[in-house]
Amino acid sequence: MQNIKKILHDSTELILEGKSRVKNYRLAEQISELESEMNAPDFWNDSTRAQNISQKLASLKKTVAIWETLEAQHADLLELVALTKEDDAKSVEEIRKEAAAFEKTLKEAETTLFLGGEYDAGDAILEVKVGAGGVDAADWAAMLLRMYLRFAEKKGWKTEIIEKSEGEEAGLRSATVELRGENVFGLLKGEKGGHRLVRRSPFNSAHSRETSFAKIEVLPLITDDSAIEIKTEDLKIDTFCASGAGGQHVNRTESAVRLTHLPTGIVVSCQNERSQHQNKECALEILRGKLAERKIEEREAEEAQLRGKNLKADFGGDTIRSYVLDDKRVKDARTGCETHDPEKVLDGEIEEFLRAYLIWRK
Repeated sequence: MQNIKKILHDSTELILEGKSRVKNYRLAEQISELESEMNAPDFWNDSTRAQNISQKLASLKKTVAIWETLEAQHADLLELVALTKEDDAKSVEEIRKEAAAFEKTLKEAETTLFLGGEYDAGDAILEVKVGAGGVDAADWAAMLLRMYLRFAEKKGWKTEIIEKSEGEEAGLRSATVELRGENVFGLLKGEKGGHRLVRRSPFNSAHSRETSFAKIEVLPLITDDSAIEIKTEDLKIDTFCASGAGGQHVNRTESAVRLTHLPTGIVVSCQNERSQHQNKECALEILRGKLAERKIEEREAEEAQLRGKNLKADFGGDTIRSYVLDDKRVKDARTGCETHDPEKVLDGEIEEFLRAYLIWRK
């Protein structure tokens, strides 16, 4: 019973913080404004904008409802604890289960308190790229792709692999995935960086201990052309024959597209779709994401300079997390968050790392 009381006591401040955020961010007013906008007769004339507003409204309503529900559950549990005798084992066990479920939902809701960036509520593009380590690294890249797909499945997100390049012996060289759902970019943005694997290699007879690397990129998925303007004159467009699997049509026609954004030097290519037009649209989506990411980093650098604050060097080529299978340990180099169940992590249980990053980043 003491553990239950501690959970409820520790939850009180967080409940108040959540309610305060709902009030300070004027969520009720935002909901009312968006509902008025949706009632306009010409609302659906611009389907892309209308869809974005509808999604935002649904997200705001869900946020308000979650904190209202949590507040009610918290009050009910406090009342139950006060009315239940310690020697009533059956009732105490029922309350324990309810408190555990309440704590899990509260932690998930707490994570959203740290979201609020321009693209945090939206979808994302996740890229996995092989690093140093030969065939082990290619296999590691495939393991990471599976980890994120499993996490997305647990969250109920929709996923689509828009590019995948297989490794020569095993695993993959690269993969690009679109993930669509609530707060996808906000939750995954901290995964950007190098991921290091240490294990006994299954690819050599001695099963020697090998270190492999893979890199993760996370970009906001921006489908609205007006959100990030890309001028035609700023693009160099090259077409070429797609490589790898895909059949006679894919490999013998110049369906693959490479875009070079001349002002920034950013290069993006896409070859998985069957038509040149589809590959160009796919490449433009990725390019918009990279330009948005660049804008975020520039803004953060300016804000840090104005505040006299040192930027936390969590992006770039540095390893952000190590997965040491022999020691049964996964540790984040930035936050210090650590677990001793790598199998669970590699099966998509990464919520605690995402939450730790968002708290640390603040």
